[in-house]
Amino acid sequence: MESVVVGTGPVTFEELLAVARDGAPVVLGEDARAAVVRAREVVEELAAGERPTYGVSTGFGALATRHIPTELRAQLQRSLVRSHAAGSGPEVEREVVRALMLLRLSTLATGHTGVRPETAELLAGLLAHGITPVVREYGSLGCSGDLAPLAHCALALMGEGEVRDAEGTLRPAADALAAAGLVPVELAAKEGLALINGTDGMLGMLVLAIEDLRMLLRTADVAAAMSVEAQLGTDRVFAPELQALRPHPGQAASAANLVALLDGSGVVASHRGPDCNRVQDAYSLRCSPQVHGAARDTVEHAATVAGRELAAAVDNPVVLPAEGRLESNGNFHGAPVAYVLDFLAIVAADVASISERRTDRFLDKARNHGLPPFLADDPGVDSGHMIAQYTQAAVVSEMKRLAVPASVDSIPSSAMQEDHVSMGWSAARKLRRAVDGLTRVVAIEVLTAARALDLRAPLEPSPATGAVVALLRSSGVAGPGPDRYLSPEIEAAVGLVASGAVLSAAESVIGALR
Repeated sequence: MESVVVGTGPVTFEELLAVARDGAPVVLGEDARAAVVRAREVVEELAAGERPTYGVSTGFGALATRHIPTELRAQLQRSLVRSHAAGSGPEVEREVVRALMLLRLSTLATGHTGVRPETAELLAGLLAHGITPVVREYGSLGCSGDLAPLAHCALALMGEGEVRDAEGTLRPAADALAAAGLVPVELAAKEGLALINGTDGMLGMLVLAIEDLRMLLRTADVAAAMSVEAQLGTDRVFAPELQALRPHPGQAASAANLVALLDGSGVVASHRGPDCNRVQDAYSLRCSPQVHGAARDTVEHAATVAGRELAAAVDNPVVLPAEGRLESNGNFHGAPVAYVLDFLAIVAADVASISERRTDRFLDKARNHGLPPFLADDPGVDSGHMIAQYTQAAVVSEMKRLAVPASVDSIPSSAMQEDHVSMGWSAARKLRRAVDGLTRVVAIEVLTAARALDLRAPLEPSPATGAVVALLRSSGVAGPGPDRYLSPEIEAAVGLVASGAVLSAAESVIGALR
C-alpha cells in the first residue's frame, strides 16, 4: 500500500481514512523534518537559558509556577506522560487510535511543537508497523487536548504500556517495538507536553463519522424511496421545481436522489391515474428530502470545521520559529470540534427517527394500503416484522439520549486551572454509537420495505430499488413467508448497509447518487 507522506501541511480526509481504516503506512516528509529541526533549535536555546519557560523548564497546569532544574527535566517529561496515561474502561477502536496518532504526527510536522526529529519519526514508525497503543474509553475532558488518550500513545514511544501489534496481539510496548526494529525514545524538554496536547482524538472521530454519515445519508434516501414506493406514495413532491422554492442544497440533492431511485417503478405508476384518491402522503414520506437534506447540510458544515482543524497546529505552548519564542495559548480547547460532534449526533437521531416512522407505517393495516398486518404471512399466527420495529424503536430511543449535547457540560479540573472544558472526546464517543444506531435503523427500514415490495407483486419495483431487494435475497435474507429467526436477517441487512453494499446496488443501476 502506498505510504501517506506527512508534511507541514494538513492531512486530507482521504489520507486519514487510508491510515486509520486501511492501515496505510506513514512517512515523515522532508519539509516536515526541516520544520521540526528549526523548532527544536528554539526549544533547546530556551532550555539552556536562565529564564523559566512554561513546558520546557516548569511544571504543568496548576504546577506551572515551579522552576524545574536541568537535571530533572527528563524526569519531568517521563512523569508527565506516565501520570497522564490514566485512562480507564474498554479499549478504543484501532481506527480511532491510528487516526489520533496520525493527527498528532501532523501537528508535530508543522514545526510548531518543538519535538526532536527522532521522536516524530518514531511515531511515524509505529503507524508504519501497525503498532497501536492501548487507549482507554475514559480520560479526556476535551481541553488541554485529549490528554489521557494521547498520553497512552506517548507512553508507547517510551517503550512502556501496552500495545496491539499488526496482528492484533496484546503485547508490552517494549517487546512490540523491539520486534519491529524500533528504539524507544527518552523524552527531552517540551516533548512530553507536545505529544499529549491536542484535539486529535475527537478530530479523528469527527472525520471518520463524516465519512460514514455521507454514505449513510445516501443510503437513507434509498430506504426512503423503497418506503415511498411500497406504501403507494407519490414521487411528484420531489420534483426539482418544488425544491427550488426552498434552496437548501442538501434538500435538492436528496429529492433528486428520490426521483432517480423511483424512476421506472411499476408500483408508483400503478396509482398515478385519475382513480388515485391520495391527496398527500404522511410527513415521514413527503418530507424525507427536507430532513435528509438538512442532515446533509449539517454534515458538510461539520466537514468545514474538520478541515480547519486539520490545518491547525494545536499545542501549548507553541513554538514560533521566526520569532524564536514559545507562547502559551488556548488553542487546545475542543469547543469548535465538540459543537459539530454534538450537531451530528442530533442529525443521526432525527434521520433515524423519520426512518423508524416510515417503517412503522408498513406494519399498521390502517395505514399500509392493503398490505397484511405487520407484513405477516398469517396474521395472528405470524407476527411478521412487529418486533423488528421494536428493535428500531429501542435504537432510536437510545439515539435521542445520545443526542443530548456533551459540549454544554463542563467539569473543572487541575485545581481550577482548567475550569472550563469542552467534553469533545465524550461527544465523539457518543457520536460513534449514534452512527452505529443509524446504520441499524436504516437497515431495518430497508429489510421491511423490501418485504413490502415483494408483497406488492406482480407490480414491479423500480430498477434501482429492485436491485436492493435482489441484493438482500442473494445475501441470505429470504422474502415473505412464515415467521423465522429474524435476528440473523437483521444483522445481514446491517452489514450490507454498513459496508455500502445497499448504496452500491442502487447506484449500479442509476449511477452515483448525490
